[in-house]
Formats: sequence, structure tokens, C-alpha cells
Amino acid sequence: MGTFEESVSKYAELAVKVGVNIQPGQPLYIGASTESAEFVRLVTKKAYEAGARHVFVDWQDDEISRLRYEMAPEDSFSDFPGWIPKMREELVGMNAAFMNIVSQSPDLLKGIDPMRIANFQKAAGRALESYRQAIQSDKVSWTVIAAPSKAWAAKVFSDLPEEDQVPALWDAIFKAVRADVEDPVAAWKKHDETLHEKADHLNKKKYAKLHYTAPGTDLTIGLPAGHIWAGAGSVNAQGATFMANMPTEEVFTVPHKDRIDGYVSSTKPLSYGGNIIDHFKITFKDGRITEVEAEQGEDVLNHLIETDEGARSLGEVALVPHSSPISTSGLLFYNTLFDENASNHLAIGSAYAFCIEGGKEMDSEELQRHGLNQSITHVDFMIGSDKMDIDGILEDGTAEPILRGGEWAF
Repeated sequence: MGTFEESVSKYAELAVKVGVNIQPGQPLYIGASTESAEFVRLVTKKAYEAGARHVFVDWQDDEISRLRYEMAPEDSFSDFPGWIPKMREELVGMNAAFMNIVSQSPDLLKGIDPMRIANFQKAAGRALESYRQAIQSDKVSWTVIAAPSKAWAAKVFSDLPEEDQVPALWDAIFKAVRADVEDPVAAWKKHDETLHEKADHLNKKKYAKLHYTAPGTDLTIGLPAGHIWAGAGSVNAQGATFMANMPTEEVFTVPHKDRIDGYVSSTKPLSYGGNIIDHFKITFKDGRITEVEAEQGEDVLNHLIETDEGARSLGEVALVPHSSPISTSGLLFYNTLFDENASNHLAIGSAYAFCIEGGKEMDSEELQRHGLNQSITHVDFMIGSDKMDIDGILEDGTAEPILRGGEWAF
């Protein structure tokens, strides 16, 4: 294993060359925390070396965000500045690539009135809908990666001395994204091929339904005709490949929004809106969430499913073997980017248009007619374990094993 400087340099290069796969003359938008400034500078340098035309950095600061939620007027949380979506949409029109570097403390908004959080999420979701549709139909290249913050590292490594927490989280991130190997770009190419082999197998099967069983879970999810299983790498409208999430260990597709029945229990905490939701159970009938229960954060979860009509259904089903590298690390990251890659998961809210045949060219109404859920939110939650079995059910009712005991059965 190399030095920290070698690993962080490889990581920045991965983000640029594999994550967004920046093309000569292409602009790059980076959303990042002020705590990540040094890493952002390195990513920016790598982007310009790869031929980026402009790098625009949109800074966020946890303390400033917290101050707003504590002190701003109540009605301000229903506002969203019009210039922000205009900026994003203009960048989409310029074929910019988008990189978000997540660092937020999982407890950032602990104790804040959930209604303030919910109102902001609704306002932002409505304002950024056009941008979200461009992202979810792969019109542009985009990626989500992570960099440590002190508060996040303290949550993950609370048993370590304070001075060791951030280095430990950096090390965990390097391992998760394969930045600790000699040739990370080659390692990602091989990983991409492996995930696509699983997706190809599932695409040939054309299952009508999936049936999930585990302690606290008995759920049937119908799949729309023409659904497509995807894994790892994607292709934008210009034909360039990119990696939307780093790390990623999943293959995923879209459910039919009206054909979800039964109940499912979480197996990992969900960090959402600066709060933790944990030990929760969701019940569905005819595709709609009819009941939620949670030992922690139930009010936040209720506000989430009330975001809009589409937040009462699912937009993604994702399969991850229990033996994935992030799962076997034994770490709980309190960050969906990582925790979803240790576990089978589902997503409340909007569906990815590219997960159905012809979907990239469909408008919102067409997608809905094909059974794809539409919403201004998309929130993954983890349901997998070494006790989960999943069957694929063919049109004639034949059931075939997909996962047994949390592992691939084919």
C-alpha cells in the first residue's frame, strides 16, 4: 500500500477519469464541503490536466447550514432561489459533468424541527426537477464520491482517538473505491465488467416479479415490461462512459410503481436530511406505502414519504451480495453512498429513466405509463443481510433463486 499522498492522488484521478470521465473541453461542476478544500483543489488540478474547460466549485459548509436551520424565518424553508436551478440547467446545456463530494455529518440536523427539513426538501426538489431528470436519464456525466469531515469520521470511528478518526476514514474510503491498489483505473474496468455480467444474466431472464424474504421482510415487487438491469458504468447522451457512484457494488433496475405488496424491514441506519432513521419497517399495498414504523426518526421518515405522491412508492431495486467488500469491512458508514453498497436496497421516490427500454427519450408522462415512479425525491434505504433470499418470478409463475443467504445463487 502506498503513502496517503499516493492514495489521495489516485483517488482524485479516479474521480476525474473514471467517475465523470472528463472529456477535453468539457466543463466540470463540483459540489463539495469547505472541509474538503484541499482534496477539491487536487481534483480540480486533475480535471484541468485531463482537458477540462472550466471547473466550477459550489461550496457548502455544515456550520452555516446548521445556522440556517436554527435561525432563519420559518417561511424561508419553502423558498428556493431561482438562480440555482438556472445555473444547473445552463451547465446541462453546456454538456458539463457533475461531481458531488459528500462529507456531511450524519447528525448535522439532529434536533431540528423535521418540518423545516421537509419544507426545504420539497422546495429544492420542485426547483431542481428539470436538472434531476437530466441526471436520471444520463443526459450528462455525473458521479458521487466522498471525502471525510471531522464530524462524519467521529461518528464512524468513535472508538478511536480524535486525531486518528479522519485518517481512518480516508483509509476506509480508499479501500472502498480501490484507490489503494497499484492500478485503480484497471481495477475499476474489471469491476465494471463483473457487475455487467450479473446484469446481463438478469436482463436475459426478463423476470416479471421479485420476491424478497428475510426476518421482518416478505415483499413482492413487480417489474415493468422492458425493464433493464444496470450495473456500475453508464453512458451519457454523447456516448461517453462514466461511473455514477464510487464506490458501487450493485446491479439495479426499476420496479413497477403499482405492483409492490408486502412489508420490508431496514437492516442499516438511514442518514437522511441530517438525521438518522433506524430500525424501520415499511408496508406496501398496490405499490403505495400504507404504513411506516421506526424506532428512531419515525417523524423524519413520515415527512419523507409525504414529500409528494411519488414518495409513497419505489423507484429503484438494487441487488448487492452480502459479501461485498464494504459489507465484509464490518464498518457502518452512516452514509448511503457506502452503506447501500454493503446491502440490498430499495429507493423511495423517482425511477431512473435509463432502466427501461427507450426510457431516455420518454417524457415524464410516458415513463409513468410504463410503470416508472416519478417524484422530486430519491432516497435509498438498506434491507439486505446474510438471511435474505430473493427469487425471480417468470411470467408463467416459475420461481428461480437470485440470492440465497444474501449471496448470488447463479
